Amino acid sequence: MPDFYKKKVFRYPIYALLIVTGILLGVILYYHYIIGIAGFLLLGLILYFLYRADRLLNEEMETYISTLSYRLKKVGEEALMEMPIGIMLFNEEYTIEWTNPFISSCFDEDTLVGQSLYSVADSLIPLIKQEVDTEIITLYDQKFKVIIKREERLLYFFDVTEQTEIEKLYEDERTVLGVIFLDNYDEVTQGMDDQKKSQINSQVTSILNNWASENGVYLKRTSSERFTAVLNEHILTQLEKGKFTILDEVREQTSKDSIPLTLSIGIGSGVPSLPELGALAQSSLDLALGRGGDQVAIKQVNGKVKFFGGKTNPMEKRTRVRARVISHALKELVIESDQVIIMGHKYPDMDSVGAAVGILKIAQMNQKQAYIVLNTNEIDSGIYRLLDEIKEHPELWAHFINPEQALEMSTGDTLLVVVDTHKPSLVIEERLLSKIDHVVVIDHHRRGEEFIDSPLLVYMEPYASSTAELVTELLEYQPKKMKMNMLEATILLAGIIVDTKSFTLRTGSRTFDAASYLRTQGADTVLAQKFLKEDIDHFKKRINLINSSYLYRNGIVIAKGEEGVAYDQVLIAQAADTLLTMSEIVASFVISNRNDNLVGISARSSGEVNVQVIMEKLGGGGHLTNAATQLQQESIEEVEKRLQEAIDDYLEGGQKS
Repeated sequence: MPDFYKKKVFRYPIYALLIVTGILLGVILYYHYIIGIAGFLLLGLILYFLYRADRLLNEEMETYISTLSYRLKKVGEEALMEMPIGIMLFNEEYTIEWTNPFISSCFDEDTLVGQSLYSVADSLIPLIKQEVDTEIITLYDQKFKVIIKREERLLYFFDVTEQTEIEKLYEDERTVLGVIFLDNYDEVTQGMDDQKKSQINSQVTSILNNWASENGVYLKRTSSERFTAVLNEHILTQLEKGKFTILDEVREQTSKDSIPLTLSIGIGSGVPSLPELGALAQSSLDLALGRGGDQVAIKQVNGKVKFFGGKTNPMEKRTRVRARVISHALKELVIESDQVIIMGHKYPDMDSVGAAVGILKIAQMNQKQAYIVLNTNEIDSGIYRLLDEIKEHPELWAHFINPEQALEMSTGDTLLVVVDTHKPSLVIEERLLSKIDHVVVIDHHRRGEEFIDSPLLVYMEPYASSTAELVTELLEYQPKKMKMNMLEATILLAGIIVDTKSFTLRTGSRTFDAASYLRTQGADTVLAQKFLKEDIDHFKKRINLINSSYLYRNGIVIAKGEEGVAYDQVLIAQAADTLLTMSEIVASFVISNRNDNLVGISARSSGEVNVQVIMEKLGGGGHLTNAATQLQQESIEEVEKRLQEAIDDYLEGGQKS
């Protein structure tokens, strides 16, 4: 009887049925002898056929199971030996004990038994030792997914060559969107006649169309200064390898006609959604323009940004409209707030303090109480003389508070103005950014990846010499209810003087306009020079740094301080400035321990080398001609080696930014 019928739930009812049938046939036999005999004979015949059927069913089941077992065994053997899955057994000494034919054929060997994994596939050894369960490796130009069973010392190999090729094809064919912007088109074409404007339009369009045609990019001009580009990841990779030479080509070709146009390109990649790509491309373009233009920014979904180009100084704008608009917007924000807190970067310099004093004056001009955050434990020696002078004027010194006081007094209606930096990690008190919702950012540095979240107002102009210059322009459009005093004007002027190296670097017409305005407000140039004076010990330390300098390559000089000897950031920067004044020096780098237990690098350039790009490779930033970085838990020698590698990469890699 089949197992199904051998279960109690089915077997007992059948027995009961047979017993009842026998009893009924017995009763019939008692009353009618012949019918009873016939009934018993019929019941016996039925039971006989049931017995025969049960035996046949059991025999067929045994035959089926036997056949199935044989087939399963045969299939298992064939799967082990014939299926395109590699199987390898190895011992504790990483010697191969057994493999199936498939994996032997992949290694182009008749047999691998007895050979060492070190000689056959040494890339497997680290995976086994590192306790990696699965990994994709390359063996003999084929891709294999390896599954490791350590307890059995067993390896499975799955050929995924075709799969990885399809994945790569998918990655290469993903759509990429780009927005190309002519940085200074309006300024260059302003005042041109129609014929000249048409000529420059035709020239730029021709250059870009040729570039697009050569690289397989679809290009469409959407306005006089904007183009839209559609490409794929493979083309983007090739353009990255070429460092986007189109930037140099447009600049050089247009410069021949004394019309130096530059491009900024924002690129969105890494997502399948076209709206997201468009948003990434526009965000990348904004970032490129915020860093001064003439560069490519590629923003990815993970927030990482790659920069290329940025070889020229930002173009100074010819209009003051933006300064007037920003000044008016700042005035409205100040009026709506209950108080203003102003904060610069850690170890503030003259520009940071000067800009803060300027914002303090703007708040006072609008009848609002304002305070400047200053950590007296983190001050560069360069502003000690400035603070000593401020302390002699109690009406100004009363507005300086420490970070803890700022945190205590801030409310929901407080306005926080961050000056001379846009990076949260560099501000004096990062907790203020979390506590205060209304934030304004005013800075003259090129925008980096790190940026303060959701500011109400951003005034970033990389063309400006200093933040003090920007704030001075904002002051000119504020209510004239209160005049600046001599000390306030002098502090702002000192900030401009320091960042321009006495009006020799990054100085435009607007810089002199700002200095002229401050002079009319009573700025004392003699007092400003007093703030900037250097004591003799400071001078000797700077000379020691300069004495350690050596010419690295291509007019680039590197100096480094002694291990364990700390120098303040101002001294390091001054040493870099001094080295740059030497003949045939195009860039200078000074490495030294700082007072805050970090290793600092100050970088200066005459414009031929983009030191901002080199410093960004080491986690810093700045301007094309003026940049810096700070590194933790590294020695002077280690930092020097990393700097040399960054310089080599810059010089040999086409000035990637």
